[in-house]
Amino acid sequence: MNRNKDFIIEEELKKLPARPGVYIMHDEHDTIIYVGKAVVLKNRVRQYFQKGYKKSPKIQRMVSKVSRFEYIVTDSELEALVLESNLIKEHRPKYNTMLKDDKNYPYIRVTTDEKYPRVLIARSMKKDGSKYFGPYTNSTAVRDTIELLRKLYMIRACSKRLPQEAGKDRPCLYYHIGQCLAPCQGNIPEETYREGIDRMLEFLKGKYQPEIERLTERMMSASQEMNFEEAARCRDLIESIRQIGEKQKITGSGNDDRDIIAIAMDSVQAESDPELAFTRNAVVSVFFVRGGRLIGREHFLLNPGDTDEPAEVLSAFISQYYAGAPFIPKELMLDRGISDRELLSDWLTVRRGAKVSILIPQKGMKEKLVQMARENAETVLLRDRDRLKREELRTIGAVREIAQILGLPSAERMESYDISNISGYDSVGSMIVYEKGKPRRSDYRKFRIKWVKGPNDYASMEEVLTRRFQRAKDGDPGFSRLPDVILMDGGKGQVHSALKVLEQLGFDIPVAGMVKDDYHRTRGLYFHDQELPIRRDSEGFKLLTRIQDEVHRFAIEYHRLLRSKGQVHSVLEDIEGIGDARRKALMRTFKTVEAIRDAGIEELAHAPSMNRQAALSVYRFFHDEKGKESSEGSALE
Repeated sequence: MNRNKDFIIEEELKKLPARPGVYIMHDEHDTIIYVGKAVVLKNRVRQYFQKGYKKSPKIQRMVSKVSRFEYIVTDSELEALVLESNLIKEHRPKYNTMLKDDKNYPYIRVTTDEKYPRVLIARSMKKDGSKYFGPYTNSTAVRDTIELLRKLYMIRACSKRLPQEAGKDRPCLYYHIGQCLAPCQGNIPEETYREGIDRMLEFLKGKYQPEIERLTERMMSASQEMNFEEAARCRDLIESIRQIGEKQKITGSGNDDRDIIAIAMDSVQAESDPELAFTRNAVVSVFFVRGGRLIGREHFLLNPGDTDEPAEVLSAFISQYYAGAPFIPKELMLDRGISDRELLSDWLTVRRGAKVSILIPQKGMKEKLVQMARENAETVLLRDRDRLKREELRTIGAVREIAQILGLPSAERMESYDISNISGYDSVGSMIVYEKGKPRRSDYRKFRIKWVKGPNDYASMEEVLTRRFQRAKDGDPGFSRLPDVILMDGGKGQVHSALKVLEQLGFDIPVAGMVKDDYHRTRGLYFHDQELPIRRDSEGFKLLTRIQDEVHRFAIEYHRLLRSKGQVHSVLEDIEGIGDARRKALMRTFKTVEAIRDAGIEELAHAPSMNRQAALSVYRFFHDEKGKESSEGSALE
């Protein structure tokens, strides 16, 4: 079962409120996989994770993929039902098949990114440079309007790439019946064509009364001329325009688009150090209403100052969030007044290019929406406060525990080292850094072993430490920060090697060894020539395990990188007269370098691609004194 390590489901289930609302299930990739409603969130969500509760196979599969969940509290079951429907339409979760609404309302798309734009019907809105109008509830009205637009403004219906393909084919039927100006033939300049497009865009923005008047005039004229078929066609088109005009919205300027914003704040004293000042936490909830429907929400965690009031924090959030927001609605509804309300409204108006109002609802449905946003912000604040407490125990609390075991005043910055090689060839060293219990990857360092030949981990470690602290001594800014303690991956031998280097370079830094048991698991700390036990269920022990795993991972990944680039050296490359073909032949025949070393001259000579002279070179390389020295630490090719 996939689980988020920072989200303990069993703990979060205890915090569910006994309120109606909507719950949202996420998988390990944070994708929404299920949305449901509940009369009582506490009871409904718990049922999914109860072993004795009977679940359908589909729900069982869904629960097995849940990594975390979130919820939105509402005032009634009816509100939860409406919100559930909106969220399902917006996110289309995988396991909501029985609730999915597969109906996609149509848009009118104008391909303004083309030199000679077209007007089309679209079932989804994309970021492709086009302008989208809608969505609409009446597909027939949309099609009729597109047909009308093509007739009124002589918009092309073909899909040719213009002007690149201009003049390659004869004009289509629409040109011959007087409904297209044939830009495909180069008959109309781009500027003239664009003038018609601009008038059409104004029509789609709602300025359609002039066209209705024109059609009305044409209808009356046709009626007087007894052309009832044309009059009926104009009548139907006028009705289509009026119907579509009732719901006309261009993206970004609909009357029913608004953001509902509320803030919750509290102060919590850090449990890891009672002497620390109170830590202030803040959560801002933003509910998004688009086209009159609540389609989603976001929560934002903030770090306010000690003296900041909620209104000040909310004002700062608005200025920062909407500075980079791709869409600014017509209205912002806040749960409290802010001092620079008028200034922010003017600024948002400039950014949007149309009036933006900032409201503080006091009654009615709008006030209820703001209250819902505030309650959800308070819920998230409570939930995340507990999560932050757990995170503090995992990091700062664990660091303090390690410092207490070692008897050190501080272990805020810890460095750990490891060596990786294959039989001594292309040895590499890794240095990782943890600060306040968290990895500081910008300070990680890699070392290619240069001075040591063969598989000598102690000597290799001394080289890494010497190079690291010599550069610190020389004032290298990349190595200038010194650790509070060095954690060696090993016991007495590794610790004494590190202390030897530090003493030679004049550094007084505590060094502890992370001792392992027979199963290669962390057992305790070796410090001042004695092993100090540490509880396996403590946060300090878990942090040491994470550090050991991380330093191994970093060293091994570096070594694999070198190998993948073909940079790992094979001892066979040092043998004179043995090229790539013969090296491969020897490895295919003998499988290992050790077997090649143990083979006689005749055995070597009978291998494919080999002869007696080449076999003699290989034999002498491994058995002469010079060859012995070169072959120490041989590696597989």
